[in-house]
Amino acid sequence: MKRRNFIEKATLSSLALGAITNLHGAVQDRGMTSLSSAISGDKINHSVCYWCFEDIPLEDFLIILRRLGIGAIDLVGPKDWPLLKKHNIHCSMCNGAELGLTKGWNNPKYHPELIDNYTKMIPLVAEAGYTNLICFSGNRDGMTDEEGLMNCVTGLKQILPLAESHGVVLQMELFNQIDHPDYMCDHSDWGVALCKALESENFKLLYDIYHMQIQEGDIIRSIQNKHQFFGHYHTAGVPGRHEIDDTQELYYPAIMRAIAATGFKGYVAQEFAPASDDPIASLIQAIEICDV
Repeated sequence: MKRRNFIEKATLSSLALGAITNLHGAVQDRGMTSLSSAISGDKINHSVCYWCFEDIPLEDFLIILRRLGIGAIDLVGPKDWPLLKKHNIHCSMCNGAELGLTKGWNNPKYHPELIDNYTKMIPLVAEAGYTNLICFSGNRDGMTDEEGLMNCVTGLKQILPLAESHGVVLQMELFNQIDHPDYMCDHSDWGVALCKALESENFKLLYDIYHMQIQEGDIIRSIQNKHQFFGHYHTAGVPGRHEIDDTQELYYPAIMRAIAATGFKGYVAQEFAPASDDPIASLIQAIEICDV
């Protein structure tokens, strides 16, 4: 892969957590080379999951993203949306209506609370100018996959008309069974079957590449054959959920080219937990790898 030197390592280190006392001033005054001039932006829309960098205060992190030319962030709820708007960073995947990963739409006992939460949240997402809202299947808890799927259909159909009227897309994330034992939406085929049963363009799958490499592999073929059901992508290195560089087994440039070839116009969000001492350097490297 041809490398491009976006930012010098010394400058990157100055952006790492705790390395400077006045991040605002450093971002504005150090004359750093900006990643924004190097990102092509014509094939992949880049985003970042904040939880992976949450040791950095959100506002400082938004300043870094703005300076680097990364225009979106994942998994931020309504209380922080004003801060995103202040720094002109889009929320590419909203959260805040779910009950957690294990209590989801596959269990009818959670439907009343979930329906109430999503009925309140969907208009807020639309009013803020955002589109994507995450949801989860929940754990099996002894249910068959068929029973859980039908329960998801019953519950989700009660809020999908509201989502459709507001232009909001519900995105159910796929997880693997090693990290999340008993989670039901653990195979892309199960998720696709749910999409087909719901018959709505306002319900998609959040295809987490890390999770699906562990659970079923065959990433590029899945993207090629099922991309119409995938509304969002997450990245991370396998094994370990760390950097997506050559220390792990996935070759992300080829995966990104496969995504781009489908005509995908949504977001690809970095969701790796940095293992290096310079998390911002790792983030820039990940954007470089994925900017095909």
